[in-house]
Amino acid sequence: MEERSRIGDWESDSIVSRQSKSALNVLVERKIRMVRLTKLHQKTAKNTSIAIENKLKKLPKILRKTITYDNGTENAEHERINSLLHMQSYFCQPYHSWEKGTVENINGLVRRFFQKKTDFDKITDEQIQYVENWINNRPMKCLNFKTPNEKYAELLSVATAA
Repeated sequence: MEERSRIGDWESDSIVSRQSKSALNVLVERKIRMVRLTKLHQKTAKNTSIAIENKLKKLPKILRKTITYDNGTENAEHERINSLLHMQSYFCQPYHSWEKGTVENINGLVRRFFQKKTDFDKITDEQIQYVENWINNRPMKCLNFKTPNEKYAELLSVATAA
């Protein structure tokens, strides 16, 4: 999977703060770099699985193949996600965050808006949506200076033409 030759492979992570029980779930598609952010009122397995399900079920089936997680307890319901969305789970080795480097890079972009001491309880859905839109409309060198949204639109036009 290192060559990113297909679409539909996702990485998931949580961004937490000591200031609150709330957290952010971050999903990123590895090839087109599309990002989905969700506020979790508590970083639990149930909340995480519901957030992932709600974000990914809206996407075409071609964009739902695998998800790579870390070994956090919030990912305990991965089999439920696999069953509902017909996906497959992979897990990083403990303390090997570089095995899901795409989402770690996106976390750095999210942290430009929500620094370490941010109280996620006070962050609105509109603020989260703003950050998601900013990332998805940001030209990226790895996409030949196209945005994730442009790559997604290309993908949809090819899929509907086929």
